[in-house]
Amino acid sequence: MNEAIRQRKTYVSLSLVCFLLGILSWLPNFLFQYGFAYWMLTFIINPIGIVFGVFGKSKFCVILNVIMTFSFFIFMFVGSIIEAFVH
Repeated sequence: MNEAIRQRKTYVSLSLVCFLLGILSWLPNFLFQYGFAYWMLTFIINPIGIVFGVFGKSKFCVILNVIMTFSFFIFMFVGSIIEAFVH
């Protein structure tokens, strides 16, 4: 049983690492105000984080990685709303 708990913690940790890598892939766009394509890594990294979250039985990690997987669409929606109100 101790081994199972340690394995779940490992999967949760890996899921959180995938979430943080998803955030880090967006940072160059915001820091340098230039459209780097690193954000496309969220379509690869964060689904892996979802799988790790499922294996670790952590709903929180699954939700975080799902949000990061669809972050491009979320940012486009929010940007369009802001643009509509500014002009």
